[in-house]
Amino acid sequence: MADWTETYRPDSLDELRGNDKAREALQEWADTWDDHREAVVLHGSPGVGKTSAAHALASDRGWSVVEMNASDQRTADEIERFAGRAAANATLGGSARSDGDATGATAGRQLVVLDEADNIHGNADRGGAAAITRLVKGASQPVVLIANEYYEMSSALRSATRDVEFRDVSRRSIVPVLRDICRKEGIEYDEAALEAIAERDSGDLRSAINDLQALAEGDRELQVEDVVTGDRDRTKGIFDYLDELIKEDDAEAALKGSYDVDETPDDLIAWIDENVPKDYHGRELADAYGYIAAADRWLGRVRATQEYSYWRYATDNMTAGVAAARREEKGGWTRYGPPSYWSKLGRSRKHRNVRDHVAEAIAEEHGVSVATARREVLPYLAAMTHHCKNRELTVAMAARYDMEAEHVSFVTGSGEDTNKVADVVAEAKALRGDVVEEDEGYFDADDGGDGGAGADGGAGADGGDAADDALDGTADEPDGGGAGVESADASDDDSQSGLDEFL
Repeated sequence: MADWTETYRPDSLDELRGNDKAREALQEWADTWDDHREAVVLHGSPGVGKTSAAHALASDRGWSVVEMNASDQRTADEIERFAGRAAANATLGGSARSDGDATGATAGRQLVVLDEADNIHGNADRGGAAAITRLVKGASQPVVLIANEYYEMSSALRSATRDVEFRDVSRRSIVPVLRDICRKEGIEYDEAALEAIAERDSGDLRSAINDLQALAEGDRELQVEDVVTGDRDRTKGIFDYLDELIKEDDAEAALKGSYDVDETPDDLIAWIDENVPKDYHGRELADAYGYIAAADRWLGRVRATQEYSYWRYATDNMTAGVAAARREEKGGWTRYGPPSYWSKLGRSRKHRNVRDHVAEAIAEEHGVSVATARREVLPYLAAMTHHCKNRELTVAMAARYDMEAEHVSFVTGSGEDTNKVADVVAEAKALRGDVVEEDEGYFDADDGGDGGAGADGGAGADGGDAADDALDGTADEPDGGGAGVESADASDDDSQSGLDEFL
């Protein structure tokens, strides 16, 4: 069966449901593109129509679309070869083409669509983020970036683009879409059933269409009792659900029960994977992990293709499959807990974002890969700025990479709320202003200086040389010598810089 989200994707912006202001802003951007030549970022929650709006705009104006999504290799070379060539008004084969009158004829124009612009850091080890920033600044074709989290994008990319926010789609806008699909598919429906779907998926039109398709599959009549509804309690619900899934429910009840849990499939599989071994043993545990592995493969396909209809196959396996693997009754009370790797990987999503921000800022500044920044720059910077002791260098570092308190804290190991970190950030902002006015650099050959010892008294000059080498992308491995690295190894504070998160 064809994916209804694709089959019924709007062909025109006029058919787009909800987000009238966003639609008007997008139209205005396209109408005046010849005047400003800026790229635009469409951002908002998943499933609210961002990508559909971009394609509908192109359809309205007769523009061809060149799209690069998360399943593509988004390295610097690939971005420049595909999207960059289209944005420069050339065919993908490499030959230039003409649009005719640049001020009037737009039929030959191409719309370049880059999906998941807030998730480039997954490929940034090969320069993808910097390449996209260069692309939008130099494009001679309209460029649309799609993002779920606007502020996950780099500040350089945000400052080089316009933004249009798409808000969650209201229930009253979702129901007419579901009603129209039912009529076209010949499905008899209870109006209350459509309202129940819209209520459950309020804000996410794509999920509502996917749910409608899943419920209507094999049945041409949809009643309200077919739709599982109920309040979702994230804290209480997940533990109650695990108890029911692992100990009580049959396959059908386990699947339906998952609808009441406010967890994405990616998070739900982590909860199940962590807690199943506490009650399952032997063959039933092996069978359960077989289903969990199958669910994980479906989730991988979702990430690779952005086909969210595959979520239902993942959910089938991780819930109904795991329940069906149970071979004996389970009783008693079990202490279930959150996935242990969540705490091991960074203690919070914010911490991971800080890690990625610092690595990408260094990589973009020096034209190196993020892997090089992690391996050959950060160890030196962390050692030489340990607890902000080399103050001049710490300020210069914070200024060069436009660091906030959380970033300085991450690299130096000092507390984010300490006075010395706050002072470093304030001085760095002042230094950035001075440098912009005077057009000077932050690091000189003597940085680290005769007057500044490293973390354990290593020579400042050596530290400066190490920094220069590292910033040029030519430093040795972290254990290859240098005062900064020796000082890091000599420190008794294993948490001094957060380098374990990088290495």
